[in-house]
Amino acid sequence: MGTPVPPCSPVRPSISPQRVLHAVAERRPDGRGASHNARLFKAAAKLPVQQLSGTTAVRIAAPIEVAEEDFVVRRLHGLSPIAGTDVDALLRNIGCRTLLVTGVSANVAIPNAVFDAVNLGYTAVVPADAIAGVPADYTPAMVRHTLALVATVTSTEEVLAVWQRPRRLRPAQRLRPV
Repeated sequence: MGTPVPPCSPVRPSISPQRVLHAVAERRPDGRGASHNARLFKAAAKLPVQQLSGTTAVRIAAPIEVAEEDFVVRRLHGLSPIAGTDVDALLRNIGCRTLLVTGVSANVAIPNAVFDAVNLGYTAVVPADAIAGVPADYTPAMVRHTLALVATVTSTEEVLAVWQRPRRLRPAQRLRPV
């Protein structure tokens, strides 16, 4: 699988031909619109740090940088970074067919994103060394026994190697306008 990369390492080398979409879960201070139908939501409401809109708790964590061309999609409800958001429409509008899914948590958001992506017809790719969950030994089990059934599981090193290769053009891209 290659050399492990910490989950919060930036994966935006100058060689990346990819677009980046950051999916952020947050809540309004008054809680309106938030989901309340699972124990996870109730437990999160009791945490000392709240993911309130506009606070530092919902900023993209350093050392990851948000570039001007990136999309930042915020959701006030649910468990999925895709379902119930603008993500699908945004990705289709830019011609995206493959999602490279990274981040946290391997417990909830990552599997939700992968399942939603596959259900919507995207190819999902998961660099196993670029996701994290709790407890630490849960993530490799989730990857091996669940995500590997529906996604291409790889490593960050392998993704970077693919990005360094010359890009093959599809037949339609080879045609030049007259």
